[in-house]
Amino acid sequence: MERERCLSARSLPENIPTVFPLADSDRAWHTAEPPPPSARMSYHTTPDPDCTGVDGSIELLIEGQPRDLGGFTVRRVLPSSRRRMVGPFIFLDEMGPSDLAPGQGLNVRPHPHIGLATITYLFEGEILHRDSLGSLQAIRPGAVNLMTAGRGIVHSERPGSDLGSQSRLHGMQSWIALPDEQEECEPAFAHYPADAIPTAQLDGGLARIIIGEAFGQRSPVQCPAPALYVECQLDAGATLPCPSAPELGIYVVRGSVRIGDQCCEPGTLAVLEPGRQQDVCAVTDAVVMVLGGTPVGPRLIWWNFVSSDANRIETAKRDWTERRFADVPGDDEEWIPLPAL
Repeated sequence: MERERCLSARSLPENIPTVFPLADSDRAWHTAEPPPPSARMSYHTTPDPDCTGVDGSIELLIEGQPRDLGGFTVRRVLPSSRRRMVGPFIFLDEMGPSDLAPGQGLNVRPHPHIGLATITYLFEGEILHRDSLGSLQAIRPGAVNLMTAGRGIVHSERPGSDLGSQSRLHGMQSWIALPDEQEECEPAFAHYPADAIPTAQLDGGLARIIIGEAFGQRSPVQCPAPALYVECQLDAGATLPCPSAPELGIYVVRGSVRIGDQCCEPGTLAVLEPGRQQDVCAVTDAVVMVLGGTPVGPRLIWWNFVSSDANRIETAKRDWTERRFADVPGDDEEWIPLPAL
């Protein structure tokens, strides 16, 4: 999902700022260090989520910074200045929850991606996905849209069938960096309905295994990277034993939880200390997202492009500017231009 979102489904004003900007205009490098001069790109500092070092069970607490765009709230958690990735997850946003009047909805014009896979997961509402492969798919709560960009894909996100009525939109948008051998794979799109996502009963809760394997269940979602992604709904007082992964984070969507001695509130990502068995204790009824997996190595991120190679991002920028990416069938009359530096 490109970081330009506006609420009017009837118009797409150009003066609305990009949402969840990596910098003021979404144009910063995100990597552990500034890129070398040979990268031929500008490096910008960015408004980051607040990060706090914590001793004990938690390596780092990242508090996403909410942004209100005319009634639609978004919160970015990854990347941040002190933590770019958790496992292969390189980008994590929470959309909403936002109440939308009739005629209002998420409206994102066609835009490109390379080197990543996007995962869209909703708690409430509906979004209509289109892409340059010809995919046309509505996503609703509990379902999963997995779009693998590989060597390049273009997509748009438009309002769903609830546009004409009072509606509510709330969900998670994440990007996974592709492993080296998959960075230039053929683009692909897959939709998994809500009833295809396995669940596991917990002691005082329920887990939905979106990607990977946990709690004795394996997701059918064919992710091109070694990732784990689970929604956990917890009753107050329940204890969640965290599944095992080389890197793991707990993002609090709703309620309050405790990890070790640290209380975590909504909008907070707790990056756990690796190699330790951790429990999440629900102080109140809560919803958390468990995410992580095996790291894929350092990555650069510029706008909607992710790669291990700075020159590849330069090529993608030129290709988008010169209109060499494929169009989105049925949604090809407008597009988001490359951000200007």
